[in-house]
Amino acid sequence: MEELRSLIARHARPDLRTPIDDVLMSRAVRSEQGPSMTGTVLAFVAQGRKRIALGDRIYDYRAGQYLVASVDMPITGDYVGISPTTPALGIGIVLRPQAVTDLLLRHDLPPPTGTPEGLAVSDASPELADAVTRLARLVEQPRDAAALAPLIKQEILWRVLTGPQGAAVHQLGRSDSTLSHIAKAVSWIRANYASSFKVENVAKLAGMSESAFYRNFQAVTAMSPIQFQKQIRLQEARLLLATGRDITRISHQVGYDSPSQFSREYRRQFGVPPSRDTALTPEPAF
Repeated sequence: MEELRSLIARHARPDLRTPIDDVLMSRAVRSEQGPSMTGTVLAFVAQGRKRIALGDRIYDYRAGQYLVASVDMPITGDYVGISPTTPALGIGIVLRPQAVTDLLLRHDLPPPTGTPEGLAVSDASPELADAVTRLARLVEQPRDAAALAPLIKQEILWRVLTGPQGAAVHQLGRSDSTLSHIAKAVSWIRANYASSFKVENVAKLAGMSESAFYRNFQAVTAMSPIQFQKQIRLQEARLLLATGRDITRISHQVGYDSPSQFSREYRRQFGVPPSRDTALTPEPAF
């Protein structure tokens, strides 16, 4: 783990990117609460601890554990016990459905039952930790990375598919899975968050009955579709507030008819009213 921490500390950038496609590195030194979107990602923690809230669920994860986000969801999180001398360090891999599908087509893995949560945390096996470290090492070996990074990413994906969070990743690679249908609805709500909608119409988009859609949406996201929309609105508003303080204009821009209602819900979500919020920079999901 020491080698992995050293590699991340040297190469993590503010935009999280590395020279290897779909490989991200994160170094955080602030503990303040911040909103962000998870993306679809596997995030491995090398140092530090973070607490994430998704709806009414709380996820607490630390070094030696990994998080799987199989749906892009709005979260609020804060780091615990970190500082400039002991930062939180993490490495992530963007989960691409096609990469999962390719593995499933080549190997006989039984389909999971039930609807997995869209966000989950597990302890990393020694094999997974070793593969993640070898992938991080390639950031300093560009010639080797071109040939070996795709193979190691496949190995990591396989370790996750056959581990405790395999069900969520498995469904990510199947276009006919419940998770994929919910992900389609999530994408639509994110693109149209400022507009009102009827749940029955989004359920049709997802190819489900309204009752099945509502039940599965809540199982995956820990929120109802309307609650999910509100989370997106408030997070978008927080980002807009970083560039200007016209509360009324921003409240209308994200879909609120009433600025006072917007201020109430903003304060309930972030602990301060929009006019006094100074912690406007979202932290990375891992």
